[in-house]
Amino acid sequence: MKIYVASSWRNAHQPLVVESIAEWGFEVYDFRNPPHGKGGFAWSQIDPDWQRWTPSQWRDALDHELARDGYASDLGGMEWADACVLVLPSGRSSHLEAGWMAGRGKPVCVFAPEPVEPDLMVKLCDEVAVNYTELRDVLDLWRYAPPSREGPNSTPAGRCSSRVGRRIIWG
Repeated sequence: MKIYVASSWRNAHQPLVVESIAEWGFEVYDFRNPPHGKGGFAWSQIDPDWQRWTPSQWRDALDHELARDGYASDLGGMEWADACVLVLPSGRSSHLEAGWMAGRGKPVCVFAPEPVEPDLMVKLCDEVAVNYTELRDVLDLWRYAPPSREGPNSTPAGRCSSRVGRRIIWG
C-alpha cells in the first residue's frame, strides 16, 4: 500500500511519521524529499520575503516555475498513493490534500500525536489515530481490509469506527 503523508514544513513529527510508515513496510510519498530528488517545494525558494506578500503577489507566485513544479510533484504523489495520513498540526495545503484524497475515495487517517484544537470536519476522514501504535494498526488494517466505499458504510460517518483500538465512534 502506498501512503501520502500530508503535513507542514513546521511539523516536527513529519520526518518520524514518514520513517515509521516506511519501516512498517509501506511505500511513502514524502513532500520534503520527493522521488524526483530535487527536494520539496518551499515559498522561500521564490522569495525569501514571501511571508510579507500581498494576496496578489501570492496569486502571481502560484504561476512561478518552481510553484508549478512543486504542485505537479505533490499532486503526482497524491494520485500515486492509495491512502493519506494527515499529520497534525498542519496548514491549509495539507488539509486540501487530505480533502482531495477523501474526495477521490482514498482512505484518510488524521494523526494527532500531540494536543490540537478539536475540529468537527475530521468526520469526513476514515480514522483518527492519536499515537504511533494506533496509526500502525490503522494502516495494517487498511493494508488487508480498506474501508468500504459501497453499502451502509459508504459515507465517512459510516466508515469511521472503532475497528482499531480505542476510536472515536462517528455516527
